Amino acid sequence: MISPMFVQKEQLFIAFDSIPWEDQGGGVRRKVMAYGDQLMAAYVEFAAGAVGALHRHPHVQITFVKDGAFRVHIGGEERVLRGGDFYYIPSDVLHGATALEAGVLVDVFSPMRAEFLPKN
Repeated sequence: MISPMFVQKEQLFIAFDSIPWEDQGGGVRRKVMAYGDQLMAAYVEFAAGAVGALHRHPHVQITFVKDGAFRVHIGGEERVLRGGDFYYIPSDVLHGATALEAGVLVDVFSPMRAEFLPKN
């Protein structure tokens, strides 16, 4: 068995079960699965009704809706997206998501989000 740890920068292979969950509160938990200076991927699990509050950041983001259903707000637009759908968030655009049912989002950021890394 692989002991849980935080993924290392530019780690070539990452076993899902080797990365511990980070509780974000409100029915949201996350695993940062891979990153380098220019790119980061995070696996984010939402309970039904959980909210990814409206926010903005300088990073460009692409998200894959792995499963579930989400009401996604990007700028002045809102859509309901389901498993298999993607969305794109330009830099500094207000966005957020609400889980209409339990589901998983896979977020990819460029550049990587330093605030997601553990504090040393």
